[in-house]
Amino acid sequence: MNTENWQAIIFDFDGVIDESGDIKTQAFAELYRAHGEHIVTEVVRYHCQNGGMSRYLKFRYFQEYLLNNPPLTAEEENTLDQRFSALVIEAVIASQAVAGAEALIQKAASRMPLFVASGTPEHELRTIVERRGLAPYFTEVRGSPLSKQTLIANIIATHSLTPERVLMIGDAMADYHGAAANGTAFLGRVRPGDNNPFPAHVKTVPDLCALTI
Repeated sequence: MNTENWQAIIFDFDGVIDESGDIKTQAFAELYRAHGEHIVTEVVRYHCQNGGMSRYLKFRYFQEYLLNNPPLTAEEENTLDQRFSALVIEAVIASQAVAGAEALIQKAASRMPLFVASGTPEHELRTIVERRGLAPYFTEVRGSPLSKQTLIANIIATHSLTPERVLMIGDAMADYHGAAANGTAFLGRVRPGDNNPFPAHVKTVPDLCALTI
């Protein structure tokens, strides 16, 4: 796929730039392990079915609908967030890049503005991108608590981009829906061996090696 005609590219992070999806899955499992294996199974299932969703929304869902507890207080949510970050941040920084991702980013950055729009909390995401040495290539790095749809909309508006000339690359339905809601093009990344979550008409790739600039 040739990317030279795009005005800008927006990347999801986990599973698109970094092979870090399993790290997040394991962290959710560990966070709720004390509640028993049934809860862990349901936590993992919900997390995997809702890729790209903010972890805070997942925490709230687990609290009320799996654990049947009162809504999380701000302090409880912050504690969960800190425990989750401690489980994932160093592992994500050290994890393997998606094949072709870094080469594409380095080449494309000289031709067009590049962005990250991720469900990871923005402060954490920026730390990860910076420590992986990728920060100089991105015009903006955006994360939760804003939704994927809102993040993409804000990037388009702030940088006066033409939606149909913007390519969003994602690995989850939240990425696809965010792109569709904003009228951008979309390319799905499906890791070899994983189930394809996207509608049949969506073009997908196993990695980013085939994208040229």
